[in-house]
Amino acid sequence: MKLSQFKFDLPLNLIAQNPAKKREDARMMVIHRKTGQIENKHFRDILDYFDDKDVFAVNNTKVFPARMYGRKEKTGAKIEVFLLRELNKEHRLWDVIVDPARKIRVGNKLYFGDSEDLVAEVIDNTTSRGRTIKFLFEGSEDEFREILEKHGETPLPKYIKRKPDEEDRERYQTVYAKHEGAVAAPTAGLHFSRELIKRCEIKGIRFAEVTLHTGLGTFRPIEVEDLSKHKMDAEYYRIDETCCKIVNKAKETNHRICSIGTTSMRALESSFTAQRLLKPSEGWTNMFIHPPYDFSIADSLVTNFHLPKTSLLIMTCAFAGYDLIMEAYKKAIKDKYRFFSYGDAMLIV
Repeated sequence: MKLSQFKFDLPLNLIAQNPAKKREDARMMVIHRKTGQIENKHFRDILDYFDDKDVFAVNNTKVFPARMYGRKEKTGAKIEVFLLRELNKEHRLWDVIVDPARKIRVGNKLYFGDSEDLVAEVIDNTTSRGRTIKFLFEGSEDEFREILEKHGETPLPKYIKRKPDEEDRERYQTVYAKHEGAVAAPTAGLHFSRELIKRCEIKGIRFAEVTLHTGLGTFRPIEVEDLSKHKMDAEYYRIDETCCKIVNKAKETNHRICSIGTTSMRALESSFTAQRLLKPSEGWTNMFIHPPYDFSIADSLVTNFHLPKTSLLIMTCAFAGYDLIMEAYKKAIKDKYRFFSYGDAMLIV
């Protein structure tokens, strides 16, 4: 398939700027793959579609406050520093993106905070906007994390046209987030409140946790028309023994397995056996799922409404069928569903 087939006109006012008042009050479009039926529901109604011993596979990655603003030595120019990942804990080396990049050269120092209590030095160029920086900080690891937390802000995607506030620290994070490392939230999971999880568990639905640290590559525009030539950025993932037991038991007893989000799906599809059972593994995945694709683990998917020509939309089409998803998106626009990270949900069964 070609990239241009995934283009559609999205009115900008449908890109959600804030989350729903309550997590589970977001709307949810339900799509039945076999019949093509489309229903309008709310996320709390997800309980009606699953039963005892079914499994929700969730991504327990935790977003860290990755966007920082520093000042360049001598000139005082304001520079945005977006932390991508820690390269070396002991030496406090980080892979970052800087903006504006043309001003930042190897050897430059950047100062953070009014009291300049955090300083970093640029030690390498990685890409046109990418740099490796070393934080010059003498304190303990806990103190270092505390100072990053103080100077960093919630890395809301650029399509959300406002400054992050205190509420975003809680809401741009799933309630089950555990392992820090993501620079973007696994957004399908944002719709679960603690109460809704409790109600799922009472019904007998099991939760299986995978970890996939979402990187900025998730939002990177695809620049090739031939999808088979697109290269995804690699992202760290981990699937443990406990998760495999829960998922495989459901598979062997013919119960449903629902992937909560495209990140969970990519982790699941990165680690299965010849018998199509989930296996424990840890590493980096750069899997790009595009039609046609035969899914091995999950038989249903919760995902948000994505922007045109993104890898997320393309994976959704691979799962539910191109024509059905494009028809659903037309309906979503007509019915004014909210799009993107803070938007509404789609359940594909």
